[in-house]
Amino acid sequence: MTATAGAVTAPFPELAAALRGPLITPGGAGYDEARAVYNAMIDRHPSAIARCADTADVIACVRFAREHGLTVSVRGGGHNAAGLAVADDALVIDLSGLRSTTVSPEAHTVRADPGCTWGDVDHATGAFGMATPCGFLASTGVAGLTLGGGIGYLSRRFGLTVDNLLAADVVLADGTLVTASADSHEDLFWALRGGGGNFGVVTSFTFRCHDIGEHGTVIGGPVFYDLADTPAVMRWYRDLLPSLPEELSGWIGLLTIPPVPPFPEELWNRKACALVWCYTGPHDKADDVLEPVRSFGSPLLVALQPMPFTMLQSMFDPLMPAGLQWYWKADFFREISDAAIEVHVKYGEQLPTGLSTMHMYPIDGAVSRVPADATAFAYRDGGWAGVIVGIDPDPANAPLITGWAQDYWQALHPTSAGGAYVNFMMEEGQDRIRASYAGNYDRLARVKRRYDPGNFFHVNQNILPA
Repeated sequence: MTATAGAVTAPFPELAAALRGPLITPGGAGYDEARAVYNAMIDRHPSAIARCADTADVIACVRFAREHGLTVSVRGGGHNAAGLAVADDALVIDLSGLRSTTVSPEAHTVRADPGCTWGDVDHATGAFGMATPCGFLASTGVAGLTLGGGIGYLSRRFGLTVDNLLAADVVLADGTLVTASADSHEDLFWALRGGGGNFGVVTSFTFRCHDIGEHGTVIGGPVFYDLADTPAVMRWYRDLLPSLPEELSGWIGLLTIPPVPPFPEELWNRKACALVWCYTGPHDKADDVLEPVRSFGSPLLVALQPMPFTMLQSMFDPLMPAGLQWYWKADFFREISDAAIEVHVKYGEQLPTGLSTMHMYPIDGAVSRVPADATAFAYRDGGWAGVIVGIDPDPANAPLITGWAQDYWQALHPTSAGGAYVNFMMEEGQDRIRASYAGNYDRLARVKRRYDPGNFFHVNQNILPA
């Protein structure tokens, strides 16, 4: 690794003196912990890590980096698949200490700091029986998930996370602070809703919230089928899902049943086709709504039950702690074709490790009623966001899980819609980024030129200024 000239000559003591939060440099206490991200396959060595204490620290970092020609990366939750929160020889603008939330029950809104995880936000809103659409793990960072779009359990009913974003405070590449909303910097607001971290550092998010379930209690959980049942389950699921009320959403996956309670011991380490459901409607209607998903076929386990939404959202977090090896491949799919099912069966039988998996998340319902050009997130005409993930704690298995995911994706990609959900992508090049924004890419490039013409923010799924 060779340090850039700017990184070598930058007077970091000057920056340290200007910050309220600590500045961590190589050799300093906590450096290796501070540069580590969720995906342990990422091993990068930044020149400095600024643990920002407030927006003023963010502004100081941006101005310092511009003055000294430094690359910057921005860290929120550090959950990003490609590890884009850190970069070699960069100044990391680390927002992970900024985790406050403010809920307005009357206005049905929540304001969240950029270092929040969805667990932080769900805890705050759940006290009022509310939630805003988020992802599928409570440990996921609010900032990264939101800026990429935000697909989650609540999307069929309430849209993407970006469809519920009301305003964002943003530090721009020139070090100024603006508020983007439907009434202010409208083009920036459009781009932030799916365009990633290309346009600035968001220091505050304000979201619309929704009443869910009964006082925040939903009915959810997994239904497991034997892996041999995958073709029948996938055909049934693809036909059933569009007909279900939008209060019920469910994703489908191929996985190994974890060898831990509360899963029955006789099912431990068994490969399975899984559906995980979330029903947010009135509980007195739940039996009728859930009957089709409880009764199909011969499930190994039906574990649907009332629970706080926060419990469903965090259900898989203990299985996916920070520090595992991860390799991701993804695509959007407008259908689950018979040809695709053949591929899923083949590679499901080859799941290389106990945590490796494939998931497909529905993006229909409320998501598909928003025009494709209304936000930067383009794939809204029904279907699923698919992701293939090789996961294992042992670095020695990194080639195994990577090879399986790549081979699976190569076989499945011809059945896809072309692009992928940017939050699920590794560093895959400009062609993949352009495909993932489809008809919205050119407008994003124009907004990039207006707000960041020098491509100061480029450690991301990068949109080049037009």
